[in-house]
Amino acid sequence: MEFETLLLSIEGHVATVKINVPKKANAMTQAFWKEIKEVMQALDQNEDVRVIVLEGEGKHFTSGIDLTMFMQLKAELDKSDCPARSREKLRHTILTLQESFNAIEKCRKPVLAAIHGACIGGGIDMISACDMRYCSTDAYFTVKEIDLGMVADVGTLQRLPKIIGEGIARELAYTGRKFSGEEAKTMQLVNQCYDSRETMLKEVYNIAQTIAAKSPLAIRGTKEMFLYTRDHSVEEGLNYIATWNAGMLFSKDLQEAAMAGMQKRTPNFAN
Repeated sequence: MEFETLLLSIEGHVATVKINVPKKANAMTQAFWKEIKEVMQALDQNEDVRVIVLEGEGKHFTSGIDLTMFMQLKAELDKSDCPARSREKLRHTILTLQESFNAIEKCRKPVLAAIHGACIGGGIDMISACDMRYCSTDAYFTVKEIDLGMVADVGTLQRLPKIIGEGIARELAYTGRKFSGEEAKTMQLVNQCYDSRETMLKEVYNIAQTIAAKSPLAIRGTKEMFLYTRDHSVEEGLNYIATWNAGMLFSKDLQEAAMAGMQKRTPNFAN
């Protein structure tokens, strides 16, 4: 697959998706929103891929949404002589943008964000949809939308409180203050903050390979349960996993894991 704003590579069951607009600090251009959804949906269906790592090319992870998109969108909306139709179109556009990051969350494979440099605005929306987040010490973050006089609308306000807690999430969204990679680790936005980008990438890919060696069916089921449990009660979550395992428990992966344990070898799971 070839993209205007992304680089894609696959090696050893791990896919690397790299935001590739370095001249704009990896700003999220109009093409990006379409392509990130397409690549996540494609990798979801690619049986050879078991884990995805999301990176940024150049000096920064992402500077967030490309502001020229706003101007283009405003120009399009101004063409309508009916305010209701104009607002309905805007609502549809926002929902379409939301689906771009929903595709990360809905992807059955774990998505690991490897963050360096700036992670601004829409970048927070995007990493909040990932399974895990890691950064280097040069990374910095900000929920920038408040400084633009707008409300974040593609996932930060819905997902971030579930990751770091509502109090801290409100502080970051209300103030728009910049915070470091070390603070991001303290608030548990990222799992680890590494001394350098090189060290971070080495460790993230080690984690990705560890996950890729596990049963793909079990990993996909585990992600499904985490997402379901986040938005449901404990009782509902327990009921769902009982139903899931009633259908999925006695798989060939379970047999392979048992045989490998008895034979003292590494299990080899089918895609």
